[in-house]
Amino acid sequence: MAEYNLMKLQNGSDIRGVAAEGVKDEPVNLTEEACNLIGQAFVLWLEEKTGRKPSDITVGIGRDARITGKKLACALAQGIAASGARTVDCGLSTTPAQFMSIVFEQTRFTASVMVTASHLPFNRNGLKFFTADGGLEHGDIEEILKSAQTLKIKAAGNPFNSEFDLLSLYAEHLKKQICLELGAAVDTKPLAGLKIAVDAGNGDAGFFVEKILIPLGADTSGSQFLEPDGMFPNHIPNPENKQAMQSVQRATVESSSDLGLIFDTDVDRMSAVFSSGEEVSRDAIIALFAAILAPDFPGSTIVTDSVTSDRLTFFLEKKLGLRHLRYMRGYKNVIDKCRSLNEAGTVCPLAMETSGHGALRDNYYLDDGAFLAVKLIAALAKASRKKQRIEELIAELPPAGTEAEYRFKIKTENFREYGNKVLAEFQRRADEMHLDLPESYEGVRISFHDEKAEGWLLLRLSLHDPVMPLNIEGKTPADKAAIVSAAKTLVSGFELLDTSVLDS
Repeated sequence: MAEYNLMKLQNGSDIRGVAAEGVKDEPVNLTEEACNLIGQAFVLWLEEKTGRKPSDITVGIGRDARITGKKLACALAQGIAASGARTVDCGLSTTPAQFMSIVFEQTRFTASVMVTASHLPFNRNGLKFFTADGGLEHGDIEEILKSAQTLKIKAAGNPFNSEFDLLSLYAEHLKKQICLELGAAVDTKPLAGLKIAVDAGNGDAGFFVEKILIPLGADTSGSQFLEPDGMFPNHIPNPENKQAMQSVQRATVESSSDLGLIFDTDVDRMSAVFSSGEEVSRDAIIALFAAILAPDFPGSTIVTDSVTSDRLTFFLEKKLGLRHLRYMRGYKNVIDKCRSLNEAGTVCPLAMETSGHGALRDNYYLDDGAFLAVKLIAALAKASRKKQRIEELIAELPPAGTEAEYRFKIKTENFREYGNKVLAEFQRRADEMHLDLPESYEGVRISFHDEKAEGWLLLRLSLHDPVMPLNIEGKTPADKAAIVSAAKTLVSGFELLDTSVLDS
């Protein structure tokens, strides 16, 4: 692969690239040849990590609905099979199902790979890798790509040794979990009388309706875009996308459903909509799951990313009696912190980002949108039995304020060093002004709670880009304006930091 550098395909702990023509100025770089080499390198990595011979290694491979999924999965399998390991074609799957293929007794794969680019456009694709320890880390992906760069294309007669309907097994697992939560037998219909609208965005989540909700008796007539279509013709399968959220809100209200659910393409994220059409995302979705878990985990810690608001802290700590720990952005950072807390003896049942990535301690620390939906549906059913509405669980969450994000470009190649200097001076200035500086694991956070302004701001350094994002939330538009004014003072005078967006 001398024509380009495979290292450019790394995206944190995943591999991502352009896999199809069709978008101007986006040349294809995630090719079948690249996947062949990566498959070979993955086997070499597994040999070293597990101590197994290739003949004792079995890798399950699943894919999302993207138009390039099948060919890239086959190319990856070619490289794995040519290296002497066994491969199993899991067909259309989800990212959480691929991890569970290592856990399920019926499969027990040595490792698994999901061919997906999550919510990205149709021309993108990527690879997510799993072992029994969970998803691979940044360093693991770097090691695999460096190894792949040194290899040559190999072919196998048949890339797959066998096929397995993993999605049906995974759906059965989720169906049993709902029944367990509700104390019902699996051959009954504990969701009868409930109406649930699912928007799959033509991604992989259609199975949730066909294989779980309908067999358990739910009315899903308000559901839409369940058919997998890798061109995503209706909207991007992304709970954070405004158009996608508006779509599921309309579907929920127009069908008079009790709850709306929306998933991303590979079903590791989800968000919800109440029967009124009210969006349940960001702070609200975290608050909702914390409220569901609080009775079983009193006094426990909830880990979130750094941009959650003060209203969430108030709700978690003052209304639910839990502890809120804001950590760094990045779903793996949040999950790893949750895991380390539990290992150290601090009970932490939930790690969740405002993006909708959420992982439960009691579900292998797996960010699994479908499993979260299961917990939510069980809570809905329990509330319905008591003639209550699920909205009541977060009735005491204060209303959202007025928020904005400003991105300051750093005008130097050595952006990390400069960004850290800005943060140090920013904190010094805030301290000198006697502002409230709560604990922050990422950047500098300031809370405002006086007659001049009520709200908060967070200045941080992007993990990968020469950018410093500034997040601001005020209780009212006037509060936000006052905080913006304070921010202008705090970031003034940095010659290599472009703060002009604050004036727009």
